[in-house]
Parts: sequence; C-alpha cells; structure tokens
Amino acid sequence: MKKRKILLIFTAVILQLTFYSCRTVPVSDRRQISFLPESMLVEMGHNNYNEFLENHKLSTNQEQTAMIKNAGNRIATAVENYLREQGLESRIRDFDWEFNLIEEDVANAWAMPGGKIVFYSGILPITRNEEGVAVVMGHEIAHVVARHGNERMSQQLLVQTGGIALSVALQERPEQTRNIFLTAYGLGATVGVILPYSRAHEREADRLGLIFMAMAGYDPSEAVSFWERMEQMSGGSAPPEFLSTHPSSATRIREMKDFLPEAMKYYRTP
Repeated sequence: MKKRKILLIFTAVILQLTFYSCRTVPVSDRRQISFLPESMLVEMGHNNYNEFLENHKLSTNQEQTAMIKNAGNRIATAVENYLREQGLESRIRDFDWEFNLIEEDVANAWAMPGGKIVFYSGILPITRNEEGVAVVMGHEIAHVVARHGNERMSQQLLVQTGGIALSVALQERPEQTRNIFLTAYGLGATVGVILPYSRAHEREADRLGLIFMAMAGYDPSEAVSFWERMEQMSGGSAPPEFLSTHPSSATRIREMKDFLPEAMKYYRTP
C-alpha cells in the first residue's frame, strides 16, 4: 500500500512537471518538456567548457580558426535576428556565443548551453570549406536554440532523481548530477560516458540547422554533399564519431533532400 502511494505521488509530480514545463521549439513548433532554469545550465556549461579548454589544445591554424568563428558568428547573428523578429527574446537572453577549434584528429563537434561550441580539426577534411562548416555549425546552433540538452537533462533528472530541483540535486548528488549534465550536452564522452541525443533531436537539429545556415546566407544544399562525404569516410566500417549517434547516412541524406525546399525559403545570398 505504501509503495502504491509513493508511486501515485511520483506520477502526480511527473504530470505536474509535464503540464507546467512544456515549451515550444522555435520554427519546428514541437512541444517539449524542459523544466530546468536555462541560466543555471548555462553557468554549469561555462564551467565545464572552460575546464575542457584547459585540458585540450586550441588549433594554431589561424585560417581554419577564423573560418570556424566566422561561420559561427554569421549563423548566430542571423538566428538571433530571426528570434527577435518572432518575439522570442527569451530564447536569446542566455546566449553567449563562443566558437573554438581544437587540434585533435576526431571528426566531431559539440555545443554547450548558451552557445559554447567546439569543433575538432578532424572534421575539417570532410567540411572542406566554410559552407561545409556551416552545415555542422547550423546543426550545433540548432541544438542550443532548441534546448535539446535541457530537455534531455530534465528527462534524466526525472528518471534518476525523481524530479527534484536542480539546485537540490547539485547539493545532494553533485557527482551524479554533473555526469547527467555532461552526457546531456555531449561532453560525457570525455569522461567515458556517452548518452547520445535521441534521433528525434538529431532530426530536428538537421532540419533547423539547414534553415539557420540559409538565414545566414549559406547554401543549404551543401548539406547533402557534406553527408555524402561523411558516408564515404565511414567506408562501411565504424562511422565517424559525429555520425555514430545519428540515423544512417542514407536515411539522413534522403531527409536532407526532403528538408531543402523549406530551408531554401529562408536562403538569402549575402
């Protein structure tokens, strides 16, 4: 009887959180559950991001670094302008964009809440040029704007801590909460734990990423070529890290082609 009562209370808490914490993702209009304060996640992100940079070597290639920063700033500016026009200033409030290139032969990139984005030099042979970089950058910026990490961390806290407040979780279960955070934002790989974004999140980031790069004046059709090169790189063996948590290349290329007509509506040459 006692267990049943606890279960009913827990279910009621989840239903309340679901009701009061629904948000809508810009552009896609998908409803999501994200009950954690974004400002708190941004602060945690800054701390972990700075710790990451202290332990990894920044690229000394000025041309490549400038390309990463230029693509990031162009897309971030275009997205912020769009969100303001749509009356979504609340999505902009916590943005503090920063783009860095790490000297490491890994085909990967990831983003922290608030807009701290890291590229690894190993992905540049696949991106080839700034438009290729914009494909990956748009995807990562989409994760930030859609608050996919907040959504996933909210889900994980519900499952692992029973939906207690983030501040309480940090105080009472700091290590567990930190690991949830790291995996929620893709940085868990650095501590030996990988919890990939769901395919729904990846698909949404693909779609929004095409739209965001188009807003910044990058041709979104480059995305198809980029993913064809990514598929070739895998060569039937284990896929590159950036591809490993995503749908198959063939599926992704097909979906990219489906997303293109919508993205082209936002395309304006600079």
